[in-house]
Amino acid sequence: MTVATPRVPPSPVLPTGRRRALGRIAATAFAAGLGLPAFAQNRPLRIGATFDNSSVEKVNGQGLFQGSSAFFAAMNRAGGFNGTKVELVMADDQFKPELAKANALAFEKDASVLALLHPLGTRPSSEVMDAVPGMAVVGPLTGTVALRKKNAPNTFWVRVNYAQEIEKLVSTARVLGQDRIGLVHSDDPLGQSLLAAFKASLAKAKLEPAVVATTPNTTSMEVGPAATAIAQAKPQVVIVGLAGTAPVFLKALREAGGNSSAYGLSITASSLGALGELSRGLGFTIVVPSPNATKFEIVRRYQADMVANGTREFSLASLEGYVNAAVLAEGMRRAGPSLNRASVLQGLERIEGFDLGGLKLNYGRANREGGNFVDVAVIGSRGQMLS
Repeated sequence: MTVATPRVPPSPVLPTGRRRALGRIAATAFAAGLGLPAFAQNRPLRIGATFDNSSVEKVNGQGLFQGSSAFFAAMNRAGGFNGTKVELVMADDQFKPELAKANALAFEKDASVLALLHPLGTRPSSEVMDAVPGMAVVGPLTGTVALRKKNAPNTFWVRVNYAQEIEKLVSTARVLGQDRIGLVHSDDPLGQSLLAAFKASLAKAKLEPAVVATTPNTTSMEVGPAATAIAQAKPQVVIVGLAGTAPVFLKALREAGGNSSAYGLSITASSLGALGELSRGLGFTIVVPSPNATKFEIVRRYQADMVANGTREFSLASLEGYVNAAVLAEGMRRAGPSLNRASVLQGLERIEGFDLGGLKLNYGRANREGGNFVDVAVIGSRGQMLS
């Protein structure tokens, strides 16, 4: 396990006055926007995070951790929780469910770990949720509807589910006059969730699937048959229900002669860098605002804190990690004077009608799906994100 430590940029990165201004902005935003609880701790407060840091989903995992690290570094610069520092502890699960479970259980045994942040992937998240029922799990990076239906009281969802994402993509296609819509998905629990949502959205629009194709599983690179099936069916648009394997599929689709427009889910966004020119014109859902949309207060805080933590590279994944950390911090603030695992769960339940810098969160005793933000972004001709 690795403890995240704040990284301070060397002086040439920004003029001194600008660095000081950003530091004041980060400290003020946290103190004013999230508040500081009135209690003290003799040891650091620790937050655990298990995710893929070395396998097919490492871009998403590293992005999440980068954003949450920037948030807690800003919190510590602002004084932490009444002078108590917060440590973010990472464990690599290699996108393997059994390792995610083992990491979660190890965190559970460490009494200093209050809660867990953003497990990554459907099966790893499911294992983590089940393994630590007495610990809050905030912001799993998966939209699988079946996991929401488990009604796990310890799990607080920040992103919308895949049914909401697919509904947004189908409605966008309809607005653009596209009614021959296909889907490619992995043949696993994630993929089955996407297929059910896809069929439900089309039925609502009184449409039939133009084509449905599958790949063996989430990490399989055997995408040729699926690409050929989509190319032969010639849908106007294909919804790509793949994450790390999306670039391989899209390349195979073009090589097979398929020229359908492609719409991806939010999990596809991590693959944009590997797509190169193939990303031009690609539409995809986003479950947080564009990391460049400074009209949102939360984005302005995020950018300032990322720069203060040593990076100018902004991404959807790191913004999502930052938002997840902010939600957990708000739950900790509302936990009251006795900060422990049980009080953090109760504090998160108390988040109702909360505005996190332009993003609305609403939990409560009977609700665990707190966020509702979903939009569609497109990659422009120069590789820029348009939303």
